[in-house]
Amino acid sequence: MAVPASQAWAVARHVLGNVLSRRRRYPLVLMLEPLFRCNLACAGCGKVQYPAHVLKKNLSPERCFAAAEECGAPVVSIAGGEPLLHPEIVEIAEGLMERGRFVYLCTNALLLEKALEDGRFTPNKRLTFNVHLDGPREEHDFAVCRAGVHEAAVSAIREARRRGFRVTTNTTLFDNADAEKLRGFFDEVMELGVEGMTISPGYSYQKAPAREHFLRRQRTHELFRKMLDRPKKHWRFNHSPLFLDFLRGRVDYECTPWGNPTYNVFGWQKPCYLLQEGYVDSFQELMEQTDWESYGRASGNEKCADCMVHCGFEASAVHDTFTSAKAFARTVKAAVGG
Repeated sequence: MAVPASQAWAVARHVLGNVLSRRRRYPLVLMLEPLFRCNLACAGCGKVQYPAHVLKKNLSPERCFAAAEECGAPVVSIAGGEPLLHPEIVEIAEGLMERGRFVYLCTNALLLEKALEDGRFTPNKRLTFNVHLDGPREEHDFAVCRAGVHEAAVSAIREARRRGFRVTTNTTLFDNADAEKLRGFFDEVMELGVEGMTISPGYSYQKAPAREHFLRRQRTHELFRKMLDRPKKHWRFNHSPLFLDFLRGRVDYECTPWGNPTYNVFGWQKPCYLLQEGYVDSFQELMEQTDWESYGRASGNEKCADCMVHCGFEASAVHDTFTSAKAFARTVKAAVGG
């Protein structure tokens, strides 16, 4: 199992409570961006394209806590930008954990080893370092546009595991991905002792500087079938097995963007982590004022046609798990048998 039982139970209890209350739309993971600054300029990311005055902004710990309380999701994914550049990131992470949240701190790991050596973080079952690792050394360094980043990330992962921290990896795949190389990459990542791997096709959002390299839907199905149809027993993915089935084209889901609402320096982002169609001041406004029917593949919105990213569809798969006997049985079988 890729997450501890306490976290799995917290998520299950949250989902079941909403399902039994017949609530159609509810959050599962809060995507929290306390800053947009980064120490890399990856080809597939548009965050650092913001003007300098925006890149200087930081969310205060109090605003982060208020967003988590408003939203109520049991899991908070702290992204950015590079969260370790935030001067109060430790206070933010610890405050969220004190409020009962499971925190995934997403990082490129360039600053992680130094942070661990300085004792800024303490191992906690509610804290996971989610390290960005887009494939083997050559592929990762190409994706982040800097040599040596893969080596630094691997070293930081080893050090974090040595110190007793939970660690996962986050891999975004583009149209140049090689399925056989990635199968070998999964072996290498598991040898590092990580808890699980997150994998997702990239999304061609507007600010990304290299949009031509993002995967189309049919190519996504082909790639993920080649990667995952003969899984090795020791591979562990930080996903619902139904989401992995979705990526392989075995099951189809509609996007549930409200499952992973985004809060950043501008406020609550409409409608999702990837599209920017305006901002509102409160989570209630986000849920009530967003025209959700205008998004997702079924809507005909061309911006959504090829998107298969986990922040849009993981919540769909999890919801299916608790509302379909067949889906629940499939999930249990995968959790028990691998």
